[in-house]
Amino acid sequence: MNKINVMIVDDHPVFRFGLISLISSISEMEIIAECTDGEEAIREAARLLPDIILMDINIPGMNGIEATRKIIESNPKVGILVITMFDDDSVFDAMRAGARGYILKGSDPEETVRAIYSVLNGEAIFSPKVAERLINYFSTKKAHTHQVVFPELTDRERDVLELITQGLTNTSISERLVLSPKTVRNHVSNIFGKLQVSDRSQAVIKAREAGMGK
Repeated sequence: MNKINVMIVDDHPVFRFGLISLISSISEMEIIAECTDGEEAIREAARLLPDIILMDINIPGMNGIEATRKIIESNPKVGILVITMFDDDSVFDAMRAGARGYILKGSDPEETVRAIYSVLNGEAIFSPKVAERLINYFSTKKAHTHQVVFPELTDRERDVLELITQGLTNTSISERLVLSPKTVRNHVSNIFGKLQVSDRSQAVIKAREAGMGK
């Protein structure tokens, strides 16, 4: 029987070693590549065509979400399971990018193995904390469907604007939302254009008048 080909993308040696040990204990699986940054992951995924990729988000260079998006564009059939420290809204970006699962580092081995098999079977899988966040998000969104502030902005632009009103710099926003600096700059530029303001201070004033950042 052909083995399930697994690729690991994580720049933390200790955690990567733990994943390698776990995967190596499963007889029907084989690790075909270990990558430490997004660009390398894209190259190796195109070359080796793994069945599943275990992807960290916070990796050097291109982050895991952008790498996931590019890999899925080239090979929609590959299953990508995000395994990360981030218990935040980056789960939504990961899902939009094409990841099939999102679990947290620190999950027990049994949960990680279940998640891997779920992704291989084409299912969506989330660790309990992440699932709770998803439920709360959609419950809140449904309750406020008719109370959206600045409907001309996308959800992500609204996220960026909220952080701007909190005084965060582009660099801090990039780190908080796990986006590239260029992507953040583009979002900020789009926000200014849609709100018809010329700088951050005007954007903050307009956002606070609308009830954001309070």
